[in-house]
Amino acid sequence: MSALVCALAPLVLAGVLGPAGAGKLFGRGTARQAPRTALARLLRDGGRAALVLRALGAVELLLAAALLAPPATPLPGAAAALLGAGFLGYLGYARAAAPGSSCGCTARQDAPLTWRAFVRAAAVLAGGVAAALAQQPWWTAAARRPAAALCLVLAAAAALTALSADPDRRWRMPLRRLRLRIAGHPLAATGHPLAATGHPLAAAGHPLAAAGAPAAVPVAATVELLERSRAWQSASRVVRSALLDHWDDGGWRILQFAGVHGGGTAARPVLVLFAVDAAASLDTVREPAVRVSVIDADSGAPVMATA
Repeated sequence: MSALVCALAPLVLAGVLGPAGAGKLFGRGTARQAPRTALARLLRDGGRAALVLRALGAVELLLAAALLAPPATPLPGAAAALLGAGFLGYLGYARAAAPGSSCGCTARQDAPLTWRAFVRAAAVLAGGVAAALAQQPWWTAAARRPAAALCLVLAAAAALTALSADPDRRWRMPLRRLRLRIAGHPLAATGHPLAATGHPLAAAGHPLAAAGAPAAVPVAATVELLERSRAWQSASRVVRSALLDHWDDGGWRILQFAGVHGGGTAARPVLVLFAVDAAASLDTVREPAVRVSVIDADSGAPVMATA
């Protein structure tokens, strides 16, 4: 069985590196996400971080092609193992230097890095070592033991899906919605309006759904509204992290990010605070009123502020 695992490792690795590389190289979200990654803090520039992410995507695509194509050699596996080790080192730096930032691993997620990112990097490292030690090509092993090969590939795909950066968006919510379509909504017998509309609160089984209480605007919706505003476009060059903290105060929702102000030797860490109408969302306004404040992370002195 271990020989089969090693032989199929290139196929599984290609399935991991290929989509991730394509997302970084061709994805429209790479430039938007790059300034909020730990890589931008390391390079002190969001533009350079986007270029590095796209170059990394090209490397991942080339590795995926080399892992799949004949002749089978240990070189692509060894390169993938080195890439996985590099990922682990980078994630360790990101956790220490910018714990609230995104890692940029998939170029599709803005969430702060979690243990899942470390497990995915370790899986790339282990898969690269296994691919380098393979004694036969993956297509030969799959042809000799098709049933076992299919089971192993499906198990690996399920494990990687469980380690996705946003499992709730990727598969938990779709499964809940599918369950509602098949079994019907538990509030249907009561005539509750949420049961008929398919509101996300109802799909998630939120206690507010049963109580009929109005739901506050989710923080994610406020962040999405902010990122489409002119205020964000003018200040995003300073931002170097994902959302670090948030709170509501006097009808405003305060969103806190980490950033770097200035360049070269004059660069200094700052906190970027956006105040957005707590009741606003994309359904109610197109251009929200946003107040931006940038303060020195060490002294608390204001650096810049706009209304």
